[in-house]
Amino acid sequence: MDAIELVGAALSAWAVWLTARRRPWCWPVGFASVLVYGWIFIHARLYSDALLQAAFAGLIVYGWLRWIRHLDSDGRVQVATLPVRRLAIQLMIGVVGALALGYAMHRWTNAALPWLDAALTAFSLVAQWWQGRRHIAAWWLWIVVDVIYVGEYVYKDLLITAVLYAGFVALAAMGLRQWRRAEHPLEAPAAAG
Repeated sequence: MDAIELVGAALSAWAVWLTARRRPWCWPVGFASVLVYGWIFIHARLYSDALLQAAFAGLIVYGWLRWIRHLDSDGRVQVATLPVRRLAIQLMIGVVGALALGYAMHRWTNAALPWLDAALTAFSLVAQWWQGRRHIAAWWLWIVVDVIYVGEYVYKDLLITAVLYAGFVALAAMGLRQWRRAEHPLEAPAAAG
């Protein structure tokens, strides 16, 4: 299992790094990583995380198609703003999704951490949706979610994945910085990129 987890971690880290750099190849690399992690999470009885990988697969296809239509001349995706009202509505959808999925996992499965896993799943979907829509806010949400995921994976003895998610926090901070520069290119140093 450790070798498979290493492969999934490497693919996931590469996908997030490409995303932070605003490169469309992040999507097919991410697709490969969700296939690997779907299998890992089923075996760890983190069923919400396994379902999340399936949902990510669909969102990855959506994101890739959307990004390809919004590229700069240098082949990087253009950043889009997220209106505050839409942000609030989509966060509330995350809350409702977390409660519904948490109840279902608690009631009808032997999930190890049904409520926490469901909440992280719901808000990961919101963050992934925002990523596909090219919103900087995705990076803020990823930072919060990934910090909590580190604790969950340490608790479940998925140490490689916990280290991966700690790396995701750093990559999300890098992505936030890079995407902010892209949003305000006149304020970015000439050597950025």
